[in-house]
Amino acid sequence: MENFIEIWSSVLEYCKDRTTDTAYRLWISPIEMTDFTGSTAHLSFTSEFKKNTVLSQYNDLLLEAFENVCGFPVKLFCYAPDSFSSEEEKNQNSLIDFKNDIFTFDNFIVGNSNKFAYTAARAIAADPGGQINREHGIANYNPLFIYGNSGLGKTHLLKAICNEIKNNYPHMKVVYVYSEDFLNEFMGVLSTKNTEEFRQKYRNVDVLLVDDIQYIAGKEATEWEFFHTFNALVDNGKQVVLTSDRPPKDIKSIIDRLRNRFESGLIVDIQIPEYETRCAIIKRKAELLNFNIPENVINFIAERIKSNIRQLEGITKKLHAMCTYGEDVPNIALAQQAIKDVLNDVQPVPITINRVVDEVCRTTGVSNEDIYSKKHTAEVSDARKMCFYIIREVTNISYEEIGKEFNRNHSTVMYNVNKLGEILKQNSALNARVMDIINNIKDLP
Repeated sequence: MENFIEIWSSVLEYCKDRTTDTAYRLWISPIEMTDFTGSTAHLSFTSEFKKNTVLSQYNDLLLEAFENVCGFPVKLFCYAPDSFSSEEEKNQNSLIDFKNDIFTFDNFIVGNSNKFAYTAARAIAADPGGQINREHGIANYNPLFIYGNSGLGKTHLLKAICNEIKNNYPHMKVVYVYSEDFLNEFMGVLSTKNTEEFRQKYRNVDVLLVDDIQYIAGKEATEWEFFHTFNALVDNGKQVVLTSDRPPKDIKSIIDRLRNRFESGLIVDIQIPEYETRCAIIKRKAELLNFNIPENVINFIAERIKSNIRQLEGITKKLHAMCTYGEDVPNIALAQQAIKDVLNDVQPVPITINRVVDEVCRTTGVSNEDIYSKKHTAEVSDARKMCFYIIREVTNISYEEIGKEFNRNHSTVMYNVNKLGEILKQNSALNARVMDIINNIKDLP
């Protein structure tokens, strides 16, 4: 079966939403899907121990995820090649030589919600450590601290910085690490009293990038170790980049000295993407999948999913899999099913002015163009009044906003709404017709 990479990506998203962050990173994320033949998924594990642990704890979740993504039951063929390096060697190599071309500045969608963070990240990648800036008397961004809610692109920017530096400065030693991995590794070396090797590993680098730094808060020994690592790097002109789900001032239980270090550089945030950016993200993901999604379906998804880029990408991949393997054409009904499956939560579909106008026009036979025109024939005028009235009934859109949409004064909108309301009290047939339209609008997928 082709495009099994997209299937596996959707399976991972499904599992990630149903496990803790630690369990996902430790057990699920390291699995590699090497093939998909017939209805069998071939999964490769880094060790026999991990294979056995995952199958005993997460086998049902994996089967459920595959069936949810593919639409049919899938068998698992699991193996752990003896040729794999030891876990310690594998972790160390991936840490130092991290490079993942999936995350680049070119495929990061920029909007008002993330433009400042994006610009700062590019500046760091162009001049890690600020050597060029110092030569020209320009302030350096060290550390760069990026914060924002989960799923908004912090990790993408962090890894894009890493990739850009590796491409432009191949001689530099770049380390990307998740804060919990830093924590667990440090606690491990404490038990063996082999801290010197650990310190050499993290302090003899040119660039250190730490994801989700907030997780070391409250772990005092680790905090002090990172404090000294941070100082050793910055004092020697090395670059530090950190991400967190909150600004330094809101990270509770962290030692003040470390908080002060975080606040000594540039702090930037990534906000929830605006509608246009959400649409652009869906389009870009669809392009990467060579998947043609109609504009109305893109708009539908962007209206529903507002706060998480991973969910936007996951739903796009899910819709692609449904259309590819189900031989369907992408439409709003399929998009709604993809949203339901990915979120496991059917949210109310937002009712927009366009949605009301479309249904009124479909029912009355009046064109959209006439509704928005200056025509005052009885048929057009009545349909327009119906739009005003229904919009006020089923949404919280103000008279002023409705007036702007239809190029009318807000008092005109209010007058027509009140007038039709009085008529409906006396005309049961017309009232029933309006109620039918309202019910149709609410029932639309």
